[in-house]
Amino acid sequence: MQEIPVRHIHEPQLTSSFKIVKLDNLLSEKDMVQGLHRHDFYFGLFLKEGKGEHIIDFNSFPVSDYTMFFMRPGQVHQLTLEKGSTGYLIQFNRDFYSAVKTSSNLTLRNVGHINHCKLNSENFTKLEFILASICQEQTLRQDHYLDVIQANLEILFVEIVRQCQSQESVSKKESSYSQERLEELLELLQTNISVHKQVAEYAEMMHLSSFQINRITKEILGKTCSQVINDQILLEAKRSLLGTSTQINQIALNLGYEHPSYFIRFFKKHMGVSPEVFRNNFK
Repeated sequence: MQEIPVRHIHEPQLTSSFKIVKLDNLLSEKDMVQGLHRHDFYFGLFLKEGKGEHIIDFNSFPVSDYTMFFMRPGQVHQLTLEKGSTGYLIQFNRDFYSAVKTSSNLTLRNVGHINHCKLNSENFTKLEFILASICQEQTLRQDHYLDVIQANLEILFVEIVRQCQSQESVSKKESSYSQERLEELLELLQTNISVHKQVAEYAEMMHLSSFQINRITKEILGKTCSQVINDQILLEAKRSLLGTSTQINQIALNLGYEHPSYFIRFFKKHMGVSPEVFRNNFK
């Protein structure tokens, strides 16, 4: 079993790392089949017409018409798109979008946790119009075209959040606040899970009480904060077990477990099988 390959943006013609591609050009003659890999950039897939399968962090989503996928750096996925699929694919580095005002990064954070969204034709048309404008800017490369692309990306992300988040979660200021804090928690988990595994530690990082952070996760996800933390540990474990050849003892150490037996018991409790059995079942 090989390490999960990491893909990078290779676009030397651009002064910043951004790329948009029309799927019509890629899928006119043959299917697109991508094995398990991860990116060090943001990845958006907008399908007007499409068939196939998209597996993101080991969750399978069907590819269908008027569907959007969006992924954060570090997530693992594998993708199959059938010939004749149409739409757009965008890729950009964090540094490219950071040129936009800081407040916009909250919108990007919200979009980054919407891995899959099924749209209707009317809502997809709104996104398609913005994507076509971005594609034109990249093709013509007139004065300040990168500024225009960044501005259009900001509009695109606002539209995605409007269309893909439930009305219930954005209809009240309280729920909107909870959603923002949840996104902050999820980002902290991604970067700190190997060191910090206690609710109180994340509450302190976010300047909240344990009660407040639990109320937020229950409101939005229906889970306690401890359950959300456990989910992140299990996700990182699955990534290592299925995407690398790393020994289980080393995976346990990488996840912050001083004794591998603690990790094995934790994994078996939540997954029903040992890490070794889980890995072998997917070979």
